[in-house]
Amino acid sequence: MADDIRVLIVDDDFHVAKLHVAYVNAIPGFTALPPVSGGEEAIRVVRAMQPELVLLDIYLPDVNGLDVLRGLDVDVFVISAASDVASVQKALRRGALSYLIKPFRAEFLEQRLRAYARYRSVLAAGRTLDQEAVERALRILHPGESGAGKPRAATEAAVLEILRRTSVPTAASEVASEVGISRATAQRYLSSLVYEGAATVQLRYGSTGRPEHRYSVRGAGAADS
Repeated sequence: MADDIRVLIVDDDFHVAKLHVAYVNAIPGFTALPPVSGGEEAIRVVRAMQPELVLLDIYLPDVNGLDVLRGLDVDVFVISAASDVASVQKALRRGALSYLIKPFRAEFLEQRLRAYARYRSVLAAGRTLDQEAVERALRILHPGESGAGKPRAATEAAVLEILRRTSVPTAASEVASEVGISRATAQRYLSSLVYEGAATVQLRYGSTGRPEHRYSVRGAGAADS
């Protein structure tokens, strides 16, 4: 979909790249671009396609991924079998938002990507940010550090309040109109609420086209999908 977060996967192992594409495409709000296998190709594709996020391996056939990282003006998760301290430190020092050590379960990448979507939503909530918003965005990138009990961003709280006061399952477009945000932003907040268990989602099928996702507060009587 046009509003999805587009993800470029850079890995020279065809089977691993295909697996990661499937992981990404299984998460609502994310779309994987065709993967690439080399560092120079990755730089060209990033410049041409301008994805929102790159999943970057270190061991590439032409250029070391850590050197590629230095030249990318885009959000990057480094995904590598390299577990040495030097590689991790260099990746983070050069701007990687996260470092995932292969192999990992699909659920782990899903958690990180959903956290990334929430991180983007917080940063996109206004033209300027206060310190609390910056701190919240940084905590959200690491799901274990943004646990229950921390205050929600104002926009996220408004989205949840719309669900609470609506008696029927609600579409993302309706929530967006009520809150005064884009549909894409509403979709990301709603997906995050579903992931953390505060809301549920069900599909409504029409006569043609894709089924519509409709959201409710958990316990309000909507069926989980």
